[in-house]
Amino acid sequence: MKIALVHDQLCEFGGAERVLVTLKKIFPSADVYTSTFDINALGAHKDIINNWHVQTSWFGKIPIINRFYSPLRFLTPLIWESFDFSKYDLVISSSGSWMCKGIITKKPTIHIAYIHHPPRYLYGYETAIEWQKYWLIKVYGTILNHFLRIWDFNSSKRADYYIANSEETKRRIEKFYRREATVIYPPVNIPPASVILSKRSESKDPGHDSSANAGNDKERTFYITVSRLARAKHVDILINAANKYNLNLKIVGTGRDEKYLRSIAGPTVEFLGNVTDKQLANVYQNARAFLFSSVNEEFGIAPVEAMGYGLPVIAYKSGGLPETVCDGVNGYLFDKLSPEPLIEKIKKLESLPADKYLAMRKAARKTAEQFTEEKFEKRIKEFIKTHYHA
Repeated sequence: MKIALVHDQLCEFGGAERVLVTLKKIFPSADVYTSTFDINALGAHKDIINNWHVQTSWFGKIPIINRFYSPLRFLTPLIWESFDFSKYDLVISSSGSWMCKGIITKKPTIHIAYIHHPPRYLYGYETAIEWQKYWLIKVYGTILNHFLRIWDFNSSKRADYYIANSEETKRRIEKFYRREATVIYPPVNIPPASVILSKRSESKDPGHDSSANAGNDKERTFYITVSRLARAKHVDILINAANKYNLNLKIVGTGRDEKYLRSIAGPTVEFLGNVTDKQLANVYQNARAFLFSSVNEEFGIAPVEAMGYGLPVIAYKSGGLPETVCDGVNGYLFDKLSPEPLIEKIKKLESLPADKYLAMRKAARKTAEQFTEEKFEKRIKEFIKTHYHA
């Protein structure tokens, strides 16, 4: 088969881009299409994609203008409908806010749309920018989004098959597109188990007195979050909790809200920016737990990745997080978006006896093992074998 992979944009590196990287590993000869491509914006991950043959849209080739997608998103239909996929047997789109599932394919080409989420700004979910507070932008956005919703729905009929990255996303696909979808959870990059629960860790934790708590583990004195620094991620909740509870918190990631978040951070909060996978692995291995406060996250790759390193996850009960975080088993869920409920869960974690804390770490690791790249590859290939007919 001649295969094409279509991705919204390559101007940042997050969970959706990790899915694309894995798809490229599965289909190494596949051509890659995207709206805009900025290799330098991928930071520490640019070497992964640097050698790919990437076809950029006409919009992405226009200097300066290609940075202003949000105000120019009325061009979305023109961007995706400009590509020609007639030479391909199979096209897999990796679609989210930029709606690349709206590409046009014709028989006998098969189009499988892998949906990270329907565009949040079209359906009332929180976005990176609170654009509604500016009256002129609100009027412009409301009118524009009305027509884009129509196009989004009409173009949703084009894909032959849908894959959702979670049950939460599947429900949204059924609600907004009236299409059925198969759930194939995204791949998560986790290390071998021997790296996580080493003999040193296993021998030390049970060796604590049974009444000792996790907070006495001096090797795990900080918490971590990995996130785009954008409004819908609510990293400010984590920072305020760290300030109030004198909690050591390391933040991995960058984004448009970084300046503001730095301004409210106390002395116990450290911003690490973009780090390499090797550096991130080292931070994971020494952290006590992973904190997450994103609203309506469809799946949440970062929390599962952290669980792969044996970290319990304390997350806001929203979106698809209850699909992976089981309260009291591999972490905790808090149900009010404020520092106090989060601090309560942190205290609960820190009061665990050492053996219970270790059991939670092992449960976290076991959860993550359900989402390996190998399992993703197997399910994708099975799906294609079932639905592709030469």
